[in-house]
Amino acid sequence: MNKISVVINTLNEEKNLPRALSSVSDFADEIVVVDMKSEDKTREIAKRFGANIYDHEKTNYVEPARNFAISKAKYDWIFILDADEEILVPLKNELKKIVDNPKADYFRIPRKNIIFGKWIKHSRWWPDYNIRFFKKGSVVWSEIIHSVPTTKGKGSDLEINEDLAIVHHNYESVDQYVNRMNRYTSEHSKNLVKNDYKFKWTDLIQKPVNEFLSRYFQGEGYKDGLHGLALASLQGISEFVMYLKTWQLGKFPEQRTDVNDVLDQINMSQSDYNFWKNDTLLKTYGGLKYRLKRKFKLP
Repeated sequence: MNKISVVINTLNEEKNLPRALSSVSDFADEIVVVDMKSEDKTREIAKRFGANIYDHEKTNYVEPARNFAISKAKYDWIFILDADEEILVPLKNELKKIVDNPKADYFRIPRKNIIFGKWIKHSRWWPDYNIRFFKKGSVVWSEIIHSVPTTKGKGSDLEINEDLAIVHHNYESVDQYVNRMNRYTSEHSKNLVKNDYKFKWTDLIQKPVNEFLSRYFQGEGYKDGLHGLALASLQGISEFVMYLKTWQLGKFPEQRTDVNDVLDQINMSQSDYNFWKNDTLLKTYGGLKYRLKRKFKLP
């Protein structure tokens, strides 16, 4: 049966849902909306688009409700869409071709993250592959936040092409980022502790710094301008908060941290920074020009 069920989980998504549903209304043979006790007009909007609506208890993140939502789909091919996403015509056409002649059981699809009003093309935000299209029974989610699902059968990737990407209207404001960060870091810190992570005060320096460096320099976040700087910084802060919360979960145990120990950690981070700074300048300006700039202290 070459038909497609689109599955969407919702919680108070009256702002985003019309855009998401409009993008799949001419593509889906069935739309399944699993709602987690929305208090706005989410359910009314879903009904207006002819979706099959099911209830699920409220959770702090979507993964615990994913498998339930998939179980309600009646067709063989499943497309997962979040309420703050949409898909465009080229991707819809490509997925229809796949259904007519499938060469794999599940597919990873690139995703364009629109953050603070801009498509973030670097900073490790692109191509942001996600498993979103699959034969029913070939993909199962765990209940761990932001986890990669378990798969069965053969997988394939759609090409890295913005026309074939899911458009993700991600963070629209710093307030929204901070609110989600608080929720997500609480869950991530719990998972770290469950997996036998033991808090080390050095992680409060090394982990955030490494996150910033990997996004801004290694991930070429500088090419995203101020957006890249802001996001690399926010991701670093998120790491700091997450590890701080693991300390909290352990009831704030004391650890020896004199000023020399802290300075040693800062010096280690400085060495990492110098490596990535020089690597980035070399890639940006080239060997000879870079050496001349360094020698004569040119701007």
